[in-house]
Amino acid sequence: MAGGSDVAEPASLSCASCGKPAQLQCPKCVQLKLPRETAAFCTQDCFKASWSSHKSVHLKAKPSEPGTGTPDNEGWLYCLKKGQARTPKLPYFDWTGTLRPYPISSKRVVPAHIDLPDWAADGTPKVEPNSDLQHVVEIKKPEQIERMRETCLIARKVLDKAASVIRPGITTDEIDRVVHEATIAEGGYPSPLNYHFFPKSCCT
Repeated sequence: MAGGSDVAEPASLSCASCGKPAQLQCPKCVQLKLPRETAAFCTQDCFKASWSSHKSVHLKAKPSEPGTGTPDNEGWLYCLKKGQARTPKLPYFDWTGTLRPYPISSKRVVPAHIDLPDWAADGTPKVEPNSDLQHVVEIKKPEQIERMRETCLIARKVLDKAASVIRPGITTDEIDRVVHEATIAEGGYPSPLNYHFFPKSCCT
């Protein structure tokens, strides 16, 4: 990893994994000129423990090959083979008809007043991978159950909005627009948006 001498004011950074003061940076992030806030780590051990989720940041930032466009203007990246980096190139298939993948529209805007999850900016969830709830079944308190009930009612309303526009010929992009706008109208953030770089507000 790159030491603190390579970056100005390292003491002002917090570890992207645990939040402790950080003086080390991921060398690949430095090479790709990624934001310092997502590249800083307190120790080598913390960096190694976060590598499985952190490395996805590099895949998103890698420039595409000449003539193939970029993730910003062509949307989602295709996975051609398990274990390999994604690419904006359309995979080759032995097409049997006229059906082809539809061009992906630009990522939808989330208003400033909406609270954002920790993956909204860089596509990488930080709290979730290290949460005890990954391994422990939590007994919910009454107030937590009530908040879950409110959330489920909102989710039901959003699903009903989406169902109301489904018809022959509707595009998944139009359904996504309805889900996005309905979620924002209820004061929520559409959770799939930019989660591990997923480009849309719902999985259709």
